[in-house]
Amino acid sequence: MYVNSCTFREALAWLNDRFGEGGMLKAATHHARIQAQQIAQTEPTPQFIPPAVDSSQWPSVERYLTQQRGLPKEMVQALHGQGLVYADSNQNAVFRMRSLTGETTGAFLRGTRGEDNSFMGYARGTKRDAGWFYLRWGGQPDGDIQRVVLTKSPIDALSLVAIEGIPQQRTMYLVADSAKSLPVEYFRTIPKVIAALDSDASGNELAQAIREQLPEAQRVRPALKDWNEELLARLRQQQQQNQKQKNRGIER
Repeated sequence: MYVNSCTFREALAWLNDRFGEGGMLKAATHHARIQAQQIAQTEPTPQFIPPAVDSSQWPSVERYLTQQRGLPKEMVQALHGQGLVYADSNQNAVFRMRSLTGETTGAFLRGTRGEDNSFMGYARGTKRDAGWFYLRWGGQPDGDIQRVVLTKSPIDALSLVAIEGIPQQRTMYLVADSAKSLPVEYFRTIPKVIAALDSDASGNELAQAIREQLPEAQRVRPALKDWNEELLARLRQQQQQNQKQKNRGIER
């Protein structure tokens, strides 16, 4: 480009004419690699700034979590009180992601506005391999973690907590949608790791990737597609049983 005083496109055409497609592609690849390295070294990476809390949106988010998703109200309120889930100005449910030592490293967002809102994703600047949405539950509060249960989303994790109740062993429910972001060395110190992922092809693929790093990990599947669907189905079944008992009482 400098020698011929030409544009990038003209330089590629000249290289292709003189050295063929292979030589042109080799030179272009080298040029792109140099530029990418320079950008990576000089361009600042986005820093995580937690989405601002909007308390006026919390009642709507809470209704979504408890009514549409069937999560126990006491659980949702407890997590909200700890700052692990809150609402932002867009009425997203914000699930705080933390390092294993408790430092906030990012946030997972779940849209709640409207009937068919399918928005989900990570807040800008989230460090996915440095923190996770998780909670410790059951056993002795000051005891060592005996079980780690992996799910694909915060709502799935909370749904499974609601299904299991209070486990006898101290358990960490942790969300990870990629095997590359797992704290593998920490998991190797835990007696039992359970990959409780969706009952579909993507869930099976993720479980397999996890077991390649943690061969002793157990695979557990919900009867339906995911743990929230499983929870909602159980709640409907319980409501039907309660209604039948109520009807029998009326008949008597």
